[in-house]
Amino acid sequence: MMTIQNRYEFVYFFDVINGNPNGDPDAGNMPRLDPESSKGLVTDVSLKRKIRNFIQLSEENAPGYDIYVLEKSVLNRQNQKAYDALEIKSESKKLPKEQEKAKAVTDWMCANFFDVRAFGAVMTTEVNSGQVRGPLQLAFAKSIDPIIPLEISITRMAVTNEKDLEKERTMGRKHIVPYGLYRVHGFISAKLAEKTGFSDADLEKVWKSLEMMFEHDHSAARGEMSARKLIVFKHDNALGSAPAHKLFDRVTVERIKGEEGTPAAEFNDYAIRFNKDGLADLGVEAIEVF
Repeated sequence: MMTIQNRYEFVYFFDVINGNPNGDPDAGNMPRLDPESSKGLVTDVSLKRKIRNFIQLSEENAPGYDIYVLEKSVLNRQNQKAYDALEIKSESKKLPKEQEKAKAVTDWMCANFFDVRAFGAVMTTEVNSGQVRGPLQLAFAKSIDPIIPLEISITRMAVTNEKDLEKERTMGRKHIVPYGLYRVHGFISAKLAEKTGFSDADLEKVWKSLEMMFEHDHSAARGEMSARKLIVFKHDNALGSAPAHKLFDRVTVERIKGEEGTPAAEFNDYAIRFNKDGLADLGVEAIEVF
């Protein structure tokens, strides 16, 4: 299957209502914050996890769409699959000495694992399957306005052991953001896609994942999270026609409801504006996916 032939960037918006979009284990699982601005953060790793989970659900048993980084997966076992399929004996921490065989092992991993093909992977474990740099990369998501995390007390009505039956009920804590709209930038390199085999079909599945991944990720901790808007910049060639930051600057967010200095309460408190003027002259096509 032919790899993508165009460079892409995208701007993605999602929001959270009464949930914790990405807890910080170094801060008691409080929502992640930029300490300078008090704006909320969501890591690229968290977002990639959600894409992986959606691909695993939507492409179950489809050839070429296995997931390399699974929950509780043993990476040495994942790497060994390439050697078994190619009937090559693995050596501890070493790729095959023959360059052709070494390339075949890494290529097999790209062809069979979607997340290796998309995000890249360092597969230099005890069973060494090489290292690839993926064409699809995400930055950290940051909220448009400062967020105000709340700590909520909760109680557990059940007990684990009979001996605790008459004791007071267990108290616990959960952390939420009442409302936050987050923005994240993404980058897709056609040149890196050539090395991993990332195709147009893969790209379509990425767009679908960004639209639907929160629909299968609801939990008591995360509250209501929703994909709100995806704006894609498609260049007319593989290397690109304009710097990414200049394209991102064309997408702005304006607060249109609520008093100045007060937290936003819902998505309709914002207006997302997109300046398309002159894009065609730059060799860039703008696509509002949703």
